[in-house]
Amino acid sequence: MGDREKLHDLRQQAHDAGIEGNSKMTEEQLREALRRVGKGEPPQMAKQEARR
Repeated sequence: MGDREKLHDLRQQAHDAGIEGNSKMTEEQLREALRRVGKGEPPQMAKQEARR
């Protein structure tokens, strides 16, 4: 899977998890936000924390 496909897949996973507006997030930020949501953090809070 290419980097572009991997990033697209991460963005789709983030969208499915309720993390809206993730188009400007990096791969690392997306992974962090998804990890936080997986631990029970609200999606928007996870997004904010991952972008710091």
